Amino acid sequence: MNEPSTSLAAGTVREAALAARSAADRLATTTGAQRDAALTAVAARLTARVPDVLAANEKDLAAARAGGLPDAVLDRLTLGAAQIEALAAMVRDLADRPDPLGEVTHGAVMPSGLEVRQIRTPIGVVGMIYEGRPNVTVGAGVLCLKSGNAALLRGSSTARQTNAALIDAMREGIADAALPPDALQAVPGTTHASVHELMSLTGLVDVLIPRGGRELIRTTVRESAVPVIETGVGNCHVYVDEHADVDMALSILLNAKTQRPSVCNAAESLLVHAAVAPAFLPRALAALAERNVTVHGDRRVRAYDPAVVAATDDDWGREYLSLDIAAAVVDSMETAVNHIRLHGSGHTEAIVTDSQAAARRFVAALDTAVVAVNASTRLADGAELGLGTELGISTQKLHARGPMGLTALTTTKYVLTGDGHIRGASPTMPGLSCDVLEGPDPGAR
Repeated sequence: MNEPSTSLAAGTVREAALAARSAADRLATTTGAQRDAALTAVAARLTARVPDVLAANEKDLAAARAGGLPDAVLDRLTLGAAQIEALAAMVRDLADRPDPLGEVTHGAVMPSGLEVRQIRTPIGVVGMIYEGRPNVTVGAGVLCLKSGNAALLRGSSTARQTNAALIDAMREGIADAALPPDALQAVPGTTHASVHELMSLTGLVDVLIPRGGRELIRTTVRESAVPVIETGVGNCHVYVDEHADVDMALSILLNAKTQRPSVCNAAESLLVHAAVAPAFLPRALAALAERNVTVHGDRRVRAYDPAVVAATDDDWGREYLSLDIAAAVVDSMETAVNHIRLHGSGHTEAIVTDSQAAARRFVAALDTAVVAVNASTRLADGAELGLGTELGISTQKLHARGPMGLTALTTTKYVLTGDGHIRGASPTMPGLSCDVLEGPDPGAR
């Protein structure tokens, strides 16, 4: 039996990427059962290493408090024993999910008898640059493992000790299952130079995924030579339509803003139709105040409560990640849509309305990754949408959009199966139909 080896195989970013490439090549030939066994072992190691992870997390929290970091950062950084056990349960759930690799996304038998299949395959080496939240370390690592990818993880310095303990435990689990532990590595180095080197490794790193604040994402998109899947910040809006049920709107608003304000799918802006404002805003402002939410409102919102802070131009585009919300009264849905188009981040937008016509117009008008109708923005999450854990919310339009689960970490290849077929020997005639093939490709992997 192989003894676990958790020491990083390389001392430089390039050496780590070379080791990841070798591990990815090996993972590409594994079966789903082998990768699921590794996930089960990872879950067991996470459970066994709870005391070590808690001790590491307390060191990070102590440093963050000493550095005067805000409560939102501390909230994202904190891992308790129950949260680690929940992460282990998530890993076990992921092991029970179907293997995405080898799935036939398109198949046909051509008139010549040539069989054509398009199948899902791993991307290869996935680099992840993220801030604050150590739970991302586990989610990203196991999603990559399940989908046959090697992962290079670069978390923030605020979570360095916690991330190291989590990665150590997961590498032990991968080794327990006789798979290469270099399939999961922390990016060596603690400076921006190491991040820039990661961004330069075309040919070794196949894709980079930044997850964090606006500046991190913009910098990665602007400076990376490696292709980037852009995950957006969450300036999410709740629009209360003139036809809204006021009780429902209040429940959705409070959940979207206060259930966990430090995450990207929390609501940061409230737009209220003028026709429903007299019935809705007094109750909403009082309920938000009870929950210690500071409202940054326009003139019409402030007329309902003198405690509302005057909104500035910067407030409309802010991702607060705190108990703050921007609020405005609008005269029409079109005004609300235009406001969202101007200030939104393309993440998640919600409408509360009893009008199906209004809901359809809102959904059609907004070019955003997720639109919620009579539902909280907090539901824009892979687990809530049946995808299991997620890597982030992609706000771009190419390759992946919305919550990124397992299939977002795959690409495709075409597999052609013939019987001595050559081009030109049996021309395909216009108008001939093709038989569609379904099911896994027996020769794909």
